Amino acid sequence: MATLRFKALEDALKRRPVEVTIPGEKISDYFGINVFDRIKMEKYLPKDANKAVLDAIDHGKRIDMKLADQIAMGMKSWAMSLGATHYTHWFQPLTENTAEKHDSFTVPTGRGTAIEVFSGALLVQQEPDASSFPSGGIRNTFEARGYTAWDPSSPAFVMDDTLIIPTIFISYTGEALDYKTPLLKALHCLDKAAVEVCQYFDKDVSRVNSNLGWEQEYFLVDEAVYNARPDLVLTDRTLMGHASAKNQQLEDQYFGQIPSRVLAFMKDMEYEAYKLGIPVKTRHNEVAPNQYELAPIFEETNLANDHNLLVMMVMRKVASRHNFKIILHEKPFAGINGSGKHNNWSVSTNTGVNLLSPGKTPRLNLQFLTFLVNTLVAVHDNNALLKASIASPGNQHRLGANEAPPAIISAFLGQQLTRMLDEIEQKVTDEKMSPEEKTAIKLDIGKIPEILLDNTDRNRTSPFAFTGNRFEFRAVGSSANCASAMIALNTALAVQLLDFKVEVDAVIEKGVKKDEAILQVLRRLIKKSKAIRFDGNGYSDEWKEEAAKRGLDCEAIVPLIYDAFLTPKSRELFKRAKVYNDVEMEARNEVRNDLYAKKVQIEARVFSDLAMNHILPTVIEYQAMLINSTQGLKNLYSADEYNVLASRRLKLIKEISDHIENIEDKVNEMLEARKEANLIEDAREKAIDYATKIFPYLDEIRYHIDKLELIVDNEKWPLPKYRELLFIR
Repeated sequence: MATLRFKALEDALKRRPVEVTIPGEKISDYFGINVFDRIKMEKYLPKDANKAVLDAIDHGKRIDMKLADQIAMGMKSWAMSLGATHYTHWFQPLTENTAEKHDSFTVPTGRGTAIEVFSGALLVQQEPDASSFPSGGIRNTFEARGYTAWDPSSPAFVMDDTLIIPTIFISYTGEALDYKTPLLKALHCLDKAAVEVCQYFDKDVSRVNSNLGWEQEYFLVDEAVYNARPDLVLTDRTLMGHASAKNQQLEDQYFGQIPSRVLAFMKDMEYEAYKLGIPVKTRHNEVAPNQYELAPIFEETNLANDHNLLVMMVMRKVASRHNFKIILHEKPFAGINGSGKHNNWSVSTNTGVNLLSPGKTPRLNLQFLTFLVNTLVAVHDNNALLKASIASPGNQHRLGANEAPPAIISAFLGQQLTRMLDEIEQKVTDEKMSPEEKTAIKLDIGKIPEILLDNTDRNRTSPFAFTGNRFEFRAVGSSANCASAMIALNTALAVQLLDFKVEVDAVIEKGVKKDEAILQVLRRLIKKSKAIRFDGNGYSDEWKEEAAKRGLDCEAIVPLIYDAFLTPKSRELFKRAKVYNDVEMEARNEVRNDLYAKKVQIEARVFSDLAMNHILPTVIEYQAMLINSTQGLKNLYSADEYNVLASRRLKLIKEISDHIENIEDKVNEMLEARKEANLIEDAREKAIDYATKIFPYLDEIRYHIDKLELIVDNEKWPLPKYRELLFIR
């Protein structure tokens, strides 16, 4: 292994930036060339077929199957003009990866020739074998039927030689087996609920979109060095490794000059993304060494989520061309920052208004307050559910560390906006307002743009921070499907808006004017959601105590966090919004717990193998060398001199023996704990066992291995060290 380590380092040091040739003088020359967008549809589809697709995208109308054949023919002609020979339905099963099965356009004619065929039936629906996808008991292994159905709102695209069609994935009985189906349902519910509330302020509003701008953080590691670390290859994180003497303490990596080899990768990756219509905008160094970030312009949430999943595919593919490996695990290296995927989220109308941005008139500012406060209530009432939506085996390492939000959901508004909400809460009464009160409130509302303009507060410790015209859901993990967080958030707001509308209408029916009625309800909601607002240090122990007093969810064990999906409150929420039924909710938690147990199980197995078959043999060999050299000192020194020198060596030998003994004992204990956990049939109970009885061993054993890394001869250590993983580009 030591030979492999140094060969990997030698290969890495020889790397030079890969030459990247990008045709076209500017990005607009090739942006979206591989996407079947509105321009291509107009060119390749008959008018009726084109209108049908646009109506489906813009208004959610069903496409007549009579037109599906025309759409499929036009799509096939366009794809073949780009060299496509195959097509696939691209979907998002509950595996944390996307899935695809490629079929050729080519069909034999029976006369020794072949033709290219793609029908409307093949476009609209496929029947992939669903037997090996997790379903949480929705379907049995021997019942392999699952259906994919075309999502027209996310455009088809060509990658390599394949036409890729974004789809939903459902069971034979209609339950969702993917992330996209419930996301589309949540967005539909939010659209309907938000439009009704917007009608208080603007009768021209007929559609409300949820918008998402994700920020993708990631690590780059040289491929050869990566492959010399079995833990990285098999678990996507380093299970052992002592901190480098220099890591991120100088903060010199953040926003620093991008290394030339990394920049070549970024340019290549961006070129591929632009061809697929992904509006990537920002690239920069992140805080940790070898950590970077890219971010796009905001898009409608469903499309943005598809683009994020597609970007992760593109990143992996392009990284290989540059002899890199992309690491998307939330905490691949101990002692330095992990990676998140901040979800910048907002809602906007068909009239071009961002509902989380104040306007120039009291009416627009009252609308802003309405959506701001209802969002706070939604987050307050569902804080445990929102935390469950971003909890994962990887994210448990990151949340609560000094670079990430804590495992407690709170919202940050900034002192000035918080003060304004407090003033409104105090001024508005349940009775009709006096002219003076109305004037005072209007003046406060009128100040909102100024307040936000001058409000430069930032709080990196907040999981859900307001940043002027959007909320930043910072707790989402870098490897996650954004849909999980977006399903929970958009559903929570949709149901809260439904309740808000009922309450305001009830006040109006009592003879109270509309604006006064809205303010009366907002006052109560401001008071109700006060506990979720926190502008202080989310990392402090004091906050954990305070959060518990406020009634916020403080659970930190991932399988227990997942329980929030199945509370009566969550069940009612999802059923009201028609996002999940009971069967789907229970199945998803079964999948989550099963995945958690399996991931910790794999880490424990890999760890045991590395400890017993790689680390300990090396350490014992080094210890034997020390023993032999210590004995050899007798021939060179007097008895008194030898005793002094030997005592130092013997102390080191004893220290090594203690570490070896601890490693062997704890690896064996972990093995027995795994055997007991594996006998548990209930997915939740097994996950809890892995979380509480097996997972802690990983850190306990790691402590001793990391100490040995500082003792054993550098040339003998079998695995690339942190300084080699993080500082060779």
